[in-house]
Formats: sequence, C-alpha cells, structure tokens
Amino acid sequence: MKKSVLPVLSKTLAGLLVAVGMVSAFAQAKKEVTFGHQDMLVPFQAVIDSGELEKATGYKINWRMFGGGGDVIKAMASGDVQIGQVGSSPLTAAVTQGQDIKLFWILDDIADAEALIARNGSNVNSVKDLKGKKVATPFVSTAHYQLMAAMQLDGLTAKDVNVLNLRPPEIAAAWERGDIDAAFIWDPVLSKIKANGKAIASSGSIGQKGYPTFDGIAVNSKWATEHEAFMVAMVKALNKADSEYRSNKASWNANTAQVKAIAKVTKADVQIVPAAMALYVFPTAAEQLGPKWLGGGAATAMAKTAVFLKEQNRIQEVKADYSAFVTDAYVKKAMAK
Repeated sequence: MKKSVLPVLSKTLAGLLVAVGMVSAFAQAKKEVTFGHQDMLVPFQAVIDSGELEKATGYKINWRMFGGGGDVIKAMASGDVQIGQVGSSPLTAAVTQGQDIKLFWILDDIADAEALIARNGSNVNSVKDLKGKKVATPFVSTAHYQLMAAMQLDGLTAKDVNVLNLRPPEIAAAWERGDIDAAFIWDPVLSKIKANGKAIASSGSIGQKGYPTFDGIAVNSKWATEHEAFMVAMVKALNKADSEYRSNKASWNANTAQVKAIAKVTKADVQIVPAAMALYVFPTAAEQLGPKWLGGGAATAMAKTAVFLKEQNRIQEVKADYSAFVTDAYVKKAMAK
C-alpha cells in the first residue's frame, strides 16, 4: 500500500509557515532601537516626548536616560544601546579605545552651559583655591575634561584636588548635605547648586583658552548602515526641533509646549528650562556640514581632546586621524530630501 503524502506535505507546509513567521518576526524585531540620552536641557528632548520619530519611522524606540556620557558609552559598548547622546570627551575616549561608533549630529556647542560652582562658605574664589578641596563631576564627561583642563591651566594636578566621580543626581544630593566644596556640572543640577554658590569658571571661558567642548549624537556604525532610512528621519527630527527653538527662542517660556515636554523628559523644573537652553548654541544643518563641525572641526576638537586625555592617563594613545569617527552622510541625505 502506498503511504499518503498528505502528512508529509502538511509537515513541510507547517515548517515553511514557521520559518516564514520567524523571518517576519525577525524583520519586525529589527525595527527597534535603544537611544541613550542624558538630562541636558536641549530641544531634542521634546522629540522624545512627542513620539513623532516613532510615527515617522514605525520603529519602537526605547528611550533610556543615563547619568552621564561615560555611562552612555559603556551601554553602547555592551550593545544595549545603538544611538547615544555623548559629550566630546567620552566620545573621544570611546573611539580611541576601539569602539566602532560615529558622530553624526552636533547636538550643541556647550558654550557656557556647564560651569564650576563653588559652595558659599567654602573659601573657594578661584580655580587655584580648589587645592585640598572636594570637587564633584561625572567622570569621562565634558565637565570632567574641562575641570581637569582648568586645574592644569592654574598649575594644579589631580593629586592636589580631591576630585569625586558623582552623577548629576548624586551631586545635587551631596551639595544638599554639604559633602562637597565645588562641582563642575550642567543643568538642571547647575541651577540648583547656583542658589548656594558662585561660578568660578564656565565651559565657555575654558573653551576660549583652547579646550572647546560639544555634545553630539553617536551611533553604532554597523547599525547605522543597516538602518539608513531611520538615521535620515532622525536627523530631520533633530533639525526640526533645533529650528523651532532658534526661530522662537525669545518667546519660549514655562508655558510653551516644548519647554514643558523638555522638563517632563529630564525631570527638571520647567521654570529653569528656557534660561538653561539659552546657554547652549545649536548649529543649523548648514553649519553642521561646515568646517566648524562635521566638516572637520569636530574631528580636530576630538584630536585635541585625545592629546589632553592621554596626558591625564585617561587613554593610552592618540589616533592619527579622528575624521574616521565622524560622518556627515546622514545630514546630507536629510537635507537633500
């Protein structure tokens, strides 16, 4: 008696359906990304709250807030985060140490948005007065880089000052308890500690002495290549957020929808957001592509940062060329469409 082929066909068909289902599920799973951001008060935070990028791309975006750029870089190195908001110092350290990521957007020129604040009654009136004092900052951040640069400029070494590695919320708590004498930090914590302290130096003043800093958005190189359409859509959303702010800066206040969204995402007091954002400079798309930023300046700043980080024993080498870790491809594609 001939055996029926129906059971065999049924099993084969079932197997094919399972395989197709697995491929479909895999394709859907690929439309997901984890973005590591920080609590900085910048226009792009409103994009997180609006959900507009998800609507435009169909991707599931896991927005994860970290305490500093060093934490974002670690998460990217582990593969848990594909895109991250990082300062120029942690970015430089990461690529120098072999991390395969690329800077594709300048989030901001930090300008005066980070500052060294000395506590009232600490007897700290200048950077030189930090000798023997407790100073907090998130390690491997732009604030940490500029604190060390300011100390070097005034003849102090890491042995002269008790520099503590604290994340922004930890700095706020330590300041409240009176555990630290000074801190180099950004908003929203910056505004909180200013109430009981005074500015000794700012990222802007130190930058003018040869140590400029910026915040950018970096992406895993392989992931970006595989998800080009998403990258272009993200650049468009970032550019839109910055453009809206630049066009309406004078009228943005605590009642503006975007300001409320930024405060919500960062857990900041909505009243301080407008003044805090005014301390940054947000380059236009054209400026991003120009020589100051993605067109060469960012790589130059990273190279200079690397030299300093090596002098401070934070990294072991300096790359010959940092332009390999910067790309303007996604900005160009976004502006062309």
